[in-house]
Amino acid sequence: MVPSTDRQGSRGVPSDYGVGRLASRRLLRRSPHGIVTSVRKGEASMSTTLEQFMKGLTDAAPRRGSFHQDISFEEWRAKLADGLTARLGGFPESPAELQPVRLEQVSCPGYIRERIEITTCEGTRMAVYILRPERPLASPAPAVIAVHGHGYGSRDIVGLIADGTERTGPPGLHKDFAVSLVKQGFIVAAPELLGFGDRRLAEDIASGDPAKNSCYRLSTALLLAGQTMAGFRIYENMRMLDYLRTLEEVAPDRIGIMGISGGGLVAGFTAALDERIACAVVSGYAGTFASSILTRHHCLDNYIPGILLEAEMPDLLGLIAPRGLFLESGDTDHLFGPEGARQALDRLKLIYDAAGCSEQVEADFFAGGHEIHGDPAFAWLREQLADERRPVSAANQKEGSTELLRDEL
Repeated sequence: MVPSTDRQGSRGVPSDYGVGRLASRRLLRRSPHGIVTSVRKGEASMSTTLEQFMKGLTDAAPRRGSFHQDISFEEWRAKLADGLTARLGGFPESPAELQPVRLEQVSCPGYIRERIEITTCEGTRMAVYILRPERPLASPAPAVIAVHGHGYGSRDIVGLIADGTERTGPPGLHKDFAVSLVKQGFIVAAPELLGFGDRRLAEDIASGDPAKNSCYRLSTALLLAGQTMAGFRIYENMRMLDYLRTLEEVAPDRIGIMGISGGGLVAGFTAALDERIACAVVSGYAGTFASSILTRHHCLDNYIPGILLEAEMPDLLGLIAPRGLFLESGDTDHLFGPEGARQALDRLKLIYDAAGCSEQVEADFFAGGHEIHGDPAFAWLREQLADERRPVSAANQKEGSTELLRDEL
């Protein structure tokens, strides 16, 4: 339905659509859905109208679960968490047995890299890299789940190229951040998200292009079955957490999560819904839906049906409170830009303040693009998970290419 207005053009067309003055020059026709189109041969005039229609549609979504001061933080959180879970398609009532199997183990400088496989739900197995430091931060050690974005899968963040051999060239947007984390002293789990790497459809693997993912077809199948790709990946990362908590060398209450881009979606919303996650780093994703996935073509795995009926992205990430949340945003990120990230941070400060933990949300706005930045986030994770305090000057600094912001309300 086209948004209503009291102002009408010369042919009964809402003048908000900017087409009234065209009536004298071309024949206008209204479709059964109320969209105005031009029928002059060789010309198209409906793109602006459709853009306004689309914006009006999403702007008008009620966002019923948005945070407000009229109810307690705890009541708001419980209600929105239920709404988000339902929009994602829900999760299995009974978890399947993990049945872990080791696939390989390799000694690397300063750490051991192990590849395992676990059952996430009935009929589905997930490959995971487990990186164990030679010198962990503590015993038992804190751990971080490292979630890759679009690319060729988990190998993209552990120092390997797509065929599993060691990388010798530039690391790309992921910056091998799982390796950086294990060198910080964390035990690291790097799961292979559904649709990437070894977890692609046969036709995509047969294409010979390791970066060709299976997101679209898998997402459409899940949607027709009442589920979502986001929900499936979030649940699989909950199972990743289940596995880490079975390891004696892992401190079960000191497990964080870090992801970039689509992996940032998974990391942020997994932490939002699973309170066993102690803290989260969301890189190259946090912002608003209005400033990111509604502004351009994105992979279908980013879209959760009906989510704007519940809330905008910052409120969903606010479900992480009172646990720690750290955002990374590059000033030239063309997919999830800094303007949206700053809007999200402002909203998150309000939510975290209401939760009584304003100091628990921070952001690193750095000079760079759609990529992992790293060092400030790694230092923050060490503080969150290993009680290593950063220098006071690091809490509010502008030095070189980095602007690290911490709410001091």
